[in-house]
Amino acid sequence: MYNPYEPYRKPEDSQDSARGSFDRESGEYHYVRPESANRHYSDASYTPAESSPVRRYYYTPPEKRDRSKKGKEGRLTARIIALCLICALFGGVAGAFAGNMDLPFWEKDSGSAVTEPPESNVSPNVNSPNQSIQMPSLATPIVTGDVMSPTEIYTLACSQTVGITTEITRTNTFGITSSTSVTGSGFIFSGDGYIITNYHVIEEAHKGGYDIFVMLYTGDTYPATIVGSEPDNDVAVLKIEAEGLNAVAVGDSDKMQVGEWIYAVGNPLGELAYTMTFGMVSALDREISTEERTTINMFQIDAAVNSGNSGGPIYNSMGQVIGIVTAKYSSAGVEGLGFAIPINDAVGIAKELIEKGYVSGKAYMGITVTTVPSSVAQYYNMVEGAFVYALDGDSCAARAGLKVGDIITEVDGREIKSASDLVAAKKNYRAGDTATLKVYRSGEYLELSITFDEELPGTKSEVTPESSFPRFP
Repeated sequence: MYNPYEPYRKPEDSQDSARGSFDRESGEYHYVRPESANRHYSDASYTPAESSPVRRYYYTPPEKRDRSKKGKEGRLTARIIALCLICALFGGVAGAFAGNMDLPFWEKDSGSAVTEPPESNVSPNVNSPNQSIQMPSLATPIVTGDVMSPTEIYTLACSQTVGITTEITRTNTFGITSSTSVTGSGFIFSGDGYIITNYHVIEEAHKGGYDIFVMLYTGDTYPATIVGSEPDNDVAVLKIEAEGLNAVAVGDSDKMQVGEWIYAVGNPLGELAYTMTFGMVSALDREISTEERTTINMFQIDAAVNSGNSGGPIYNSMGQVIGIVTAKYSSAGVEGLGFAIPINDAVGIAKELIEKGYVSGKAYMGITVTTVPSSVAQYYNMVEGAFVYALDGDSCAARAGLKVGDIITEVDGREIKSASDLVAAKKNYRAGDTATLKVYRSGEYLELSITFDEELPGTKSEVTPESSFPRFP
């Protein structure tokens, strides 16, 4: 118990934060709460008694009453008690008479024995000696399209959300190896073991060939294989060898509205497994650029999400998944700015990855571009846009008349100020579609018509880092 007169002592070994560990063999996550004895609290204005200049005050009992008045006070108290008993007696009789008028038909006195009321499905709240308490069912709720309670949504999500872990091994310049864990979330897309998550959750494993493990709420852990990935849209599909899993019910993100309540479930920080947070849809159709400089259409949420939530599902109030947690805006003093990929976009990509291993029909230009920064544009009297850094001679861009050194400033009237703007604009087209490009070349503007090729697996990225921007003489 906290003693306000005991001087504050600094703990020798501060352990005021929660710690946890993941057991790979058992698939269990162990969450350890610090002992309450190790927590030290102190009032900010507290001063120890021995160093206080102010005299301490002690409890002083009240003065004793004059016993000569006790007799009069006792008689008055007795009268009040008697009056209360008389009122209670009359009130009880009147209440019994009035209550009998409203009794159900099976309890009214009809000249025969009183029968028992019909059986009720509602479990009693009182624990009698001869009656056991009926615990609530832990069966997974069924999505019927009706509004579900947050508890039902959480129970449902626990059977559909998964944790994803990858062990990454790195070697530094001194030859010393170190291992780190990359953790994220995902959800069950089909009962036979297909899992949807963000590509950036398994990116290191995909590039380095590391093992990926999927953990279920039951603690069971499965090795996973990568079925396919779509880096431009930050979607990936994994496969585990399991049957009879509880797949999510996919909602319709096109019907989503601002102000709609949503629930996010995942593994924030890679430690606090199966955490649910709630909020609402804050905005739709946000063009969000990730660290990889890929612009993706997302919707904005104010539910708390953190590192480790990536890839986890966003549920609506009916228990349907309407999005994938993907990003948050991180900056000092900024809170409640999370972003998620609409489920309609993700499911279309996932189905193609499962069927073909890649997303078919994506528009491809056959060029490598980088951004012309505004500072460079001003210094060299150029324009901002997507600078054509390299060109495939057999591509649709070459056939359209594009050349190395051109700066693309518009696509069908849409302004292009960076390489990511061009990638985002290209997502609105399919292979075989035609668009008009506005190009800046040698101090003048040109308009070129281009018919997009199809992007196939293994195609080189069309965006180069800004640091690769060529130096001008």
